[in-house]
Amino acid sequence: MTTFGSPASPEDPALDALCESIAELAPALEEEGAWPSQQLALCSSAGVLEWFIPSKWGGQEWSQTDLLRAYMRLSAACLTTTFVLTQLTGACQRVVACGKDDLQSELLADLARGTRLATLGISHLTTSRRHLKQPVMRATLRGDDLILDGYSPWVTGADRCQFVVTGATLDDERQVLVALPMDLAGVSVDEPARLVALSASRTARVNCRQVAVDSRWLMAGPIENVMQQGVGGATGGLQTSALAVGLSTAAINLLYDEAARRSELAAAADALVRQVQELTSQLLAQAESPRPGGAEQLRTRANSLALRATQAALAAVKGAGYLVGHPAGRWCREALFFLVWSCPQGVMAANLCELTDAAR
Repeated sequence: MTTFGSPASPEDPALDALCESIAELAPALEEEGAWPSQQLALCSSAGVLEWFIPSKWGGQEWSQTDLLRAYMRLSAACLTTTFVLTQLTGACQRVVACGKDDLQSELLADLARGTRLATLGISHLTTSRRHLKQPVMRATLRGDDLILDGYSPWVTGADRCQFVVTGATLDDERQVLVALPMDLAGVSVDEPARLVALSASRTARVNCRQVAVDSRWLMAGPIENVMQQGVGGATGGLQTSALAVGLSTAAINLLYDEAARRSELAAAADALVRQVQELTSQLLAQAESPRPGGAEQLRTRANSLALRATQAALAAVKGAGYLVGHPAGRWCREALFFLVWSCPQGVMAANLCELTDAAR
């Protein structure tokens, strides 16, 4: 397996080499049953999982702005791999934020090395299934244990990870957040969903049937609105926008390649790259100095940019891009993901307004 030095910053040449390697491997992720195991191994050997973890647990503690820059680089190379990384690292960050030394000692060093994998299963607490009258994952207290019943609907890498950071709701509407060991009795995983794109993320439903979870795995709660208490935080946010920018960049690079042979495409490529530069600058500014509503506004623009840039690339390469296996067609399908991945209601409404020209 190719090995790399550990990038010290998003501009480090070692990150260039890593991105080149995972880009070369990306087409294979379209195959049935694929999982980016080789890509994740390359990322682990390059220390990517350490970026999100404090130094006391073997991490590098990269800044938020450096993480966003790195996400843009990685997602331009392979969106599937980078999406999977967001779920693995999101779980790591929630373990870091939980403040429980015993749990951190149990998990974080292994997660930083990639010898164990954790993922997120929290969409039912944030954007998915919240309209239902009954919580889809329920918890009851039994002594020091929690008993989980129900399911978490969208869990990336569910059949490949040893832990899922997930949540459940008690009868009194308080909630808990737990690091669920996947080998507990009563835990099962459905077949991974067949998606329009990113099927290699192996996103699937995790089922819990009278699963007894020891209190050592409790990360937060029972409290009301556990995701708003600083342990879970908001989903999606700036990192999701960064991935959309990365995908847009890949499409624009293809557009520039075509413009080298067909000068009439240069103006379109230049216009899109200006939008990428402006959005990148604003994302980094939002990370440094958050302003109310700023993340949602940027997410709306990032969604729009990903859709337009990928379709521009497809139009530029003409029929070749519509053939199975061409990256332009794959990128168009991947861009649709941003319309449904952790998409807040305000962002959805704004994108619908743009798509339907309702603002006129």
